[in-house]
Formats: sequence, structure tokens, C-alpha cells
Amino acid sequence: METTALLTQKEKELLLHLFKRLYRSTETYCTPTERKKLISFLKQTYRQSAPERNRFGMHPLITTLHTSLLVSEEMNMKFPAIAAILLHEVVHYGLVTQALVEDKFGKEIATIISGLVRINDLYRKNPTIESENFRHLLLSFAEDMRVILIMIADRVHLMRSIKNTSNLSAQQEVATEAAYLYAPLAHKLGLYKLKSELEDLSLKYLEPEVYYHIKEKLNATKKTRDKYIETFIDPIRKKLEAVGLHFHIKGRTKSIHSIYQKMKKQKCPFEGVYDLFAIRIILDSEEKKEKQECWQAYSLITDMYLPNPKRLRDWLSVPKSNGYESLHITVMGPEGKWVEVQIRTERMDEIAEKGLAAHWRYKGIKGENELDSWLNSIRETLESTDSNMDAMNQFKLELYKDEVFVFTPNGDLFRLPQGATVLDFAYSIHTNLGYKCIGAKVNGKNVQLKHVLSSGDQVEIMTSNNQTPKRDWLNFTTTSRARNKIRQALKEIATKQTAFIKEEIERKCKNRKIEIEEALFMKLIRKLGFKTVTDFYMGIADGEMDVNTFIDKYLELQKKDTELQEISLRSAENFNILQQESVQRTYKDDVLVIDQDIKGLDFNLSKCCAPIYGDDVFGFVTISGGIKIHRTDCPNAKELKLRFPYRILKARWAGKREGKQYPIALRVVGHDDIGIITNITSVINKEPNTLLRNININSHDGLFSGTLVVMVDDTSKLEMLIKRIKTVKGIKQVSRY
Repeated sequence: METTALLTQKEKELLLHLFKRLYRSTETYCTPTERKKLISFLKQTYRQSAPERNRFGMHPLITTLHTSLLVSEEMNMKFPAIAAILLHEVVHYGLVTQALVEDKFGKEIATIISGLVRINDLYRKNPTIESENFRHLLLSFAEDMRVILIMIADRVHLMRSIKNTSNLSAQQEVATEAAYLYAPLAHKLGLYKLKSELEDLSLKYLEPEVYYHIKEKLNATKKTRDKYIETFIDPIRKKLEAVGLHFHIKGRTKSIHSIYQKMKKQKCPFEGVYDLFAIRIILDSEEKKEKQECWQAYSLITDMYLPNPKRLRDWLSVPKSNGYESLHITVMGPEGKWVEVQIRTERMDEIAEKGLAAHWRYKGIKGENELDSWLNSIRETLESTDSNMDAMNQFKLELYKDEVFVFTPNGDLFRLPQGATVLDFAYSIHTNLGYKCIGAKVNGKNVQLKHVLSSGDQVEIMTSNNQTPKRDWLNFTTTSRARNKIRQALKEIATKQTAFIKEEIERKCKNRKIEIEEALFMKLIRKLGFKTVTDFYMGIADGEMDVNTFIDKYLELQKKDTELQEISLRSAENFNILQQESVQRTYKDDVLVIDQDIKGLDFNLSKCCAPIYGDDVFGFVTISGGIKIHRTDCPNAKELKLRFPYRILKARWAGKREGKQYPIALRVVGHDDIGIITNITSVINKEPNTLLRNININSHDGLFSGTLVVMVDDTSKLEMLIKRIKTVKGIKQVSRY
């Protein structure tokens, strides 16, 4: 293959011929000044340097001329697109800069060239073309819609040109890309004719035996098929002429690719595909008479041939979402064969032939609602301007603005949310890769874990076996997968470290012959500023405190506690004496009977369990000599009874002072809903003699948890209130602290 772009004599003749064709094709919308300026610039640029031919040995200027003709003649695109195609190659090969092109020809043409250059850069990263993500990335890179249309046109020309190439591996690669990427894009844009051509040529290059088998079968049956079509349409022609309709009739054979897909779907040979062709009746009607004459033709045809009502497709009364209008019927023809007949007008057929309504959503690719909606709006824009591409000049693509598409070094493509970092990408590939990630190379440059990725970046993750997840990773990850995996790993690390530190403390205490008391242990932890035991163990693991230092502090606290116990014992004895002295005192407001049916003693309700009238309770003599009333199920009850049995007093509720209320804290958990708090407070307000004093709510991951402080009379009222709150929709749990 030649590597330089020096033209042969044959190529020079072809070049002159293509320029003349392009001149004729563009003379209605391109001024002589514009043409002269463009041709002069191209001549000057190509004389300075000869760019390389492509891998098929094709000259870049001839290739761009073919593509320009295709978009001009078959897509009706105007001068900016034509100029961008011709100038793109010289920018791509570095013969001129984009800035120079913008200065000479304006920003509009430069923008189209920029899109083409960016997409060509994607191919250098060896992407997996079959990936659906690559098609999304391609669209997101094309700020101007014309870039996508040019890419499709370029691929059609390339597929037409490589039929005789000796580079078969490259031919198959190009054909695969056409089948997986460009044909679906052409279909989505309604370019049915080009889509069918891409599919047929792809089948021809990828599965030549299948392609030529079907082609030979079609050729072998062509005479029979043509004869049958003539027999079928002859009486229709006479009937339509008799009523004065102006029309012409076309017979359309299905594409080879379409026939092959039917053979695979129906699991039948070529002979089993009965609907190999369709008859199209195109009426020359005035616009105001279009529907009337189409239905008139329908009536005449169904009078002659039996219609299949299940196969009627009426896109006259209600056109398709892209404006496609036609009437499709299937009738029983001679020899008992079903024949599809399409009835439309010249206007309808012209739009369909241009590809703006070629079976959009009829056999299309499903899903991707946002993409479908966007492409549909493009077709509506094109249709409203009679297929004139002038309306597309400023049309910008903002699809997938909330996503980025990132390559691996092997060309695999991953879709991530906007703002995703290197660490998000590592976790999206594999969890273990995320755990060990220490950074990455993005487009060959070293970056940190928190580096934010952009569409088109090629990322190589760097790892270390010594790396472990850190809590601050949660501050710069955006994907739920990464965040969940990090939290899970941190929890596992905490569990292991907790077990290790706990074992270390127990071992050192045993060596020093120290017996750990749970209550004193917890008291010291809170005094040191740790909220939970786990936080304490993690603090030691992180080096915030030394184990030996903690044991020394524990011994100090234990000594102080022993001294206080001795003082408490004397206080209790004195209190018993005072208790006896006050036996005769009576108070009408007494609600408790303590110890030996003694009334009138001063007491306080413990804050740790907040007992109320009706709870099973006991008294505890405090260091100061007062009595604290605890519930028997108080979290501290077991410890108090075990360590200080001599300070425990029996207690029971004896009577109830009128209007006496008690503060109770309730824990409530439920679904995070804007109206759920209003519903809870409404239930509380409806309860007699019940008052809401305080409410504190936190929400996380779709759930809320909160604390309610209410004033109630007794346990029966409390139980009723809890039942009422549980009936509120969305409440999952209500419990008393």
C-alpha cells in the first residue's frame, strides 16, 4: 500500500470529475466566491505536504470529495457541512490548525471540524465498537448534529469503496463497526436507505456465503417475481386509471439483510419467507385531497383482493411520531399469496425516501427514551423545513450531559455519572481494584484518587497491596457502588481491629491481675470522649490512645469509685435513721410507697430510664442520701443490684396525684417523607392529656429516625399513644427509651 498521497493520473481524472459533480450539486446554495476560496485553500495546503493514504490505499482528498457528494446529493446538507468535510482531513493530518480554519472560514465550520477531530481521536484509543456505551459517547462528543450525519455518510462511502480490497482484516473491522454502530445510528435518524445499504454491505463482507446465497436466490426468482407483480398490479392500474387518479406504482424487494433476519427469526430457508416484496402506489394528489384519494385507492384495491384486517396500518388518520404518513395493507393476491401494498402520495414518499420517516419506531431499536425523544425532535425540525438542513446550523447536542464515558487501556468503555473520580472508576471495574487503588494514569499523566474524570479519558488504575480503604474516601466518591463497597470494607476493618484491641486489653489486664468491671469500663470510655465501645477500640487502633495509658486511667477511676462507695455506705446508714424518723409524716400528694410501706420520703425519678406511673420500679439510695427511682428493666438495674444490693429499696405506686404528668422519650423510625412528621404530631395532639415537648429528627438513605419527648399520665396512656403512632403510614418502629 502506498503511504504518500501523490495522485496517479487515473486519480487526477477522478478528482476532476468529482469536483465537477460537487460544483453542480452545490451551485444553488454555494456562491462562486465561497467555492473559489475553499478550492484555493485546499490546493495551497495539499501542495505544501502530502498526507498519508488510509489503510486501504485511498487518497484523503478523493475520499472527502465522495463523502461531500453523498451528504450533498442524498442528505441535502449545505456549504458549512461540505466545507467541514473537505477541510477536516488537512486539520486531522496537522497540515493546518483549527484556529487557522476558523479565522479563514468562520466558527460554524470550525465547530463541525472540531467534532470530527474529537471523534477520530476516540478511535485511536481502540474502543470496543460493539459497546452500546461507545455509541452514546460518540453522540455526546458531537456538539453539532451534522457531525453524526457526516460520520454516517463517510462510513457509507467507505463501505462502498472497499469491496475489492486485499486488506480483508481491515474490511471486516470496518464492516463490524458499520453493523454495530453506524447502521443503528442511521436507523435512529430515519436514514432507512443508507441503513439498509450499510447492513447489506456488512453482511456481504462478514458473511459472504450467506449474502451471495440469498442474492442468487433473489436473482433466480426475479423473473417469476416480476411476472407475479405485473399480474397483481395490472387490474389495480386499470381500476385507478378508470376513476381518474394520477399515480405510479413501484415494486420494492426487501433488503438481503432483512430477508436473512427473517430466515433466522422464523428458522426457515429462503423459500419460507413469503413477503419478499411490497407494492407501493404513489398518488400525485393535491395536499388537501391526499387522504381522500388514498382511501379511495384503498377501497378499489380491497374490492379486488381480500384484505387481512390484522395487517392494516393506518398512518394517514394518525401519522407516526416523526410525521410519517402512509397506508399499509396486506391482501390475498393470485395463487393465494399475501402481498403488502403501501399507499401514499408524492409528498409522503419524498419525505420517506429522504429518510426522515423511514419506519421510525416501526422496526426500531427500543429503549433510550431521552435519545429517542431528542432524535425525534431533529426529524420534526427537518420535516418542518422541507428537509432543508439550514435549520440545523445551530442545533447543538446536549444529550448525556450528566454522564461521562471513560476508556480502559484495552479500549473497554465505562459509563459513569458526571463528577466521577478515579476511585469511582476503579470500583466500577472491580471491587478489589478499588480497595488497592492508589492513583491512576489519565491520558498518560499521573493523577490522584480524587481526580475528576472527563468523557473520552483513557484511565490506567495503579494499585498497591499495602493500600486499604480510608474513611475520607467517602468524601470524593460519587457512585453508590463505590460508597457502599467502601463502607462495607471500613466496617470489616473496624470489626477486625475491635477484636484485636479488645483481646490486647484483656491480655494486659490479666497480666497485671486487673479485673475489668463493665460499668466502670463504660464510664471511663465516655469520660475520655468516646461515644461507643467501637469508637474507643478504633481510637486505640488509630493511635489516639495507648492501651497501657488506658489501663492506668482505669485503675485511677477504680480507686476513686471505691472511696465513694465507702462514703455512700455511711450515707445510707444515716438515711435509714432519718427514714424511721419520718415515718409519721404523711403527704396527700404521695404517689409512691417505698420500702416498708413508708410514705413521704423525698425521691427523684431517674433520668436514665424515666419511670412513670404504672411502671415496675425500685428505689436506689444515692451517695448524697437521696432516693432515685428506677424502672426494674432499667439498663443500669442489673449492675446496681449486683454491686450495691444494700442500697436497693422496694417501691410501688400507691396513688396518683390529679394532673401529674411525666416526660417520656420515644424513638421513632420510618420512611423519609415530607408529611410524616405532620401526621405524627397530629396523632399526639389528638390524644387527651398528652403534650409534645420536643422533637428531633435525622434522615439518611430514605429513612428517618427521631426522638419525641411527650408528657403523659401513666403507662396505659403511653401504650395507647405508641399504638396510635404505629398506625401512621410509613412508620416502621416506635419504642420507649
